Amino acid sequence: MLNGFKNFIMKGNVIDLAVAVVIGAAFSAVVNSLVESVLMPFISAIVGSPNFDDFAKVTLNGNEIQFGVFLTALVNFLLIAAAVYFVIVMPMNKLIEHRDRKLHIEDKPAEVDPQIALLTEIRDSLRERA
Repeated sequence: MLNGFKNFIMKGNVIDLAVAVVIGAAFSAVVNSLVESVLMPFISAIVGSPNFDDFAKVTLNGNEIQFGVFLTALVNFLLIAAAVYFVIVMPMNKLIEHRDRKLHIEDKPAEVDPQIALLTEIRDSLRERA
């Protein structure tokens, strides 16, 4: 039983996942800093408020419904997603593309599963008969 657990823990996928979680947690501080220290003050300068919490408050039967809090969370999510895309994903894709060109690596078309190819032929044959 312990030997099986040891084998599970020592698999590369588990270790890779653990490293990814630790790096992701550390990198979240960088992304949050970018959003909170650069992007949100910029939006605050344009809109006049660092958040939308007081926007669109409605009181219904003594309960306060705060649409602005949701709007603030949505804007924060979009800013974080944009920061991750434009600061991490896009530059990494460009670097990989540049490396592949330099090393003359070309994308190979994905091999079609024989079962899918057969089903496609059957479908096409049935369409021709109809």
